[in-house]
Amino acid sequence: MRAVTIVDGRFELQKRPDPVLRPDQVLIGTRGAGLNAADLQQARGDYPAPAGWPADIPGLEVSGEVLELGSAVRDVRVADRVMALVGGGGHAERIAVPADLLLPVPGNISWEQAGGFPEAFSTAWDALVTQAGIAAGDRVLVTGAAGGIGTAMVQIAAVSGADVVASVRRTELHGKIASLPAENGRVDVVTPEGEVDCGPFDIIVELVGGENCLDRVKLLRTGGRLLIVGVQGGMTAPLKMFDLMLKRARLIGTTIRGRSPAEKALLAHRIRTHVVPLLAQERIQVPIEATHPFQAYDDAYARLAAPGKFGKVVLTP
Repeated sequence: MRAVTIVDGRFELQKRPDPVLRPDQVLIGTRGAGLNAADLQQARGDYPAPAGWPADIPGLEVSGEVLELGSAVRDVRVADRVMALVGGGGHAERIAVPADLLLPVPGNISWEQAGGFPEAFSTAWDALVTQAGIAAGDRVLVTGAAGGIGTAMVQIAAVSGADVVASVRRTELHGKIASLPAENGRVDVVTPEGEVDCGPFDIIVELVGGENCLDRVKLLRTGGRLLIVGVQGGMTAPLKMFDLMLKRARLIGTTIRGRSPAEKALLAHRIRTHVVPLLAQERIQVPIEATHPFQAYDDAYARLAAPGKFGKVVLTP
């Protein structure tokens, strides 16, 4: 099979043997594979794959057809349309995935959309619902809201009944972001300079990072939550701890990749139960910025690294 591999900090398309299945796994023939900032971090050596996943093949989410079943797999059939959040190895023509991580692909959803769904919406649901306890009427700020995870955060917040403010520097993207909620929800879109006039917030989702990101603690309501989800703008930031104390606020850091298999299976169950139905009902969507075939992987990764994206960049066979 062909696979994008990491060689000396750069990406190369190489031939690799097909995966060998464990009894609890299925073999997926990849039809769509989303790109994420974690892939770039892995290439730099900052974010290695967890044990049990390919160490030098990036890719955290895939969609495709089931080609083969492990001997212990039940309730899955060959040719099923599936998608999954994986620990690595997604940017290959085939991947072995534990069956308890599989999500069904609704019939009205394209392979490209399905390939960009698992990582973004698993992260958004887990952060906002499970960890921050979002509730109807909460006021939520999402920074860097135009990318794949940002657009997912905006939609999960809106469908939860929150009052959403999306912070995006590029004004040409504001209209697209404002139109994301499919029902009743409303999103106010501002530049970072406009955030202070829209507070206070019950929840702030930090998707950018950088040395000034924790200054946003001052924008929280008493008892508010600040979620650290992305750090592409910088991984170190000072915190005025008395500001956090005065707000009686919570600072929550989160990532999914390094969790235990049991934790990942539980998250997949929650996404299968609560979020995939929203996708099937078209109450949420997966905006696609660009799709590229495997042989154009350089173009795909260049688009991922460039500013000004709206939604996901996806590789296709």
